[in-house]
Amino acid sequence: MLVVAERLNCTRKRIRQAVLDKNAEFVRDEATRQAAAGAAYIDVNSATGVDSEVDDMKWMIEQVRSVTALPISVDTANPTAMRVGLELHGPGQPMLNSITGESERLKIMLPLAAAFHTKVVALAMDDTGMPETIDARFVAIEKILAAAGPLGIKREDIYIDPLIRPISTNPTHALDCLETVRRIKAEFGPLQTTGGLSNVSYGLPKRNLINRVFIPYMILSGIDAAIIDPLEPGIMAAIYAAEAILNRDEYCMNYITADREGRLGL
Repeated sequence: MLVVAERLNCTRKRIRQAVLDKNAEFVRDEATRQAAAGAAYIDVNSATGVDSEVDDMKWMIEQVRSVTALPISVDTANPTAMRVGLELHGPGQPMLNSITGESERLKIMLPLAAAFHTKVVALAMDDTGMPETIDARFVAIEKILAAAGPLGIKREDIYIDPLIRPISTNPTHALDCLETVRRIKAEFGPLQTTGGLSNVSYGLPKRNLINRVFIPYMILSGIDAAIIDPLEPGIMAAIYAAEAILNRDEYCMNYITADREGRLGL
């Protein structure tokens, strides 16, 4: 499973302060540790403020690029910051995080995805707002695919986020996500799936326990990528173990390698 490391996000207080202070050592260390933990992508979100986001995106990507060649998930709703991030990306295929099925968002962001040949994180929602049913999610997915096709964006480069929401606010949220992923894999062939998996535990005690149990269920359902904190205790170990059990790790080599490199954390 493709792991998108989420820690370099300016909605986190410590990250935001480090970016405001231009604490390069702190940001570089965050990128280095996430790469060492097994990340495939480093997510970069520079949402410090409307006036500073573009410059902060540039600065953050420069810091990440100074310590790792891993591809970057450029995470912003600001089209100017997105373009700057993609222009500075460097090696590997960038990821555009994110679009929705909202008409204006598609019109602004999809041409950038096409121009820079990115992977795309697409949230299963549209102009009607946050979907409350699985069928409503699929209406949004159809809108996204209809807009992406004419631009030449490949389905295998589109990662649908089924909108993972807290089970503390609705006990069916996790089950809805599991079913959405299963249906996507059954109905849309090469279309990919992803999501911020830790959202499921928001508002609950011992969140790490919920997260570690939820991940294997999502892998069983067929999820292709996860937006997670790879430094969260036991998270990467749960992924390696689940993929070995579910025959998504040939001869358990990823699991064995992670153990040899001390990345199982047990």
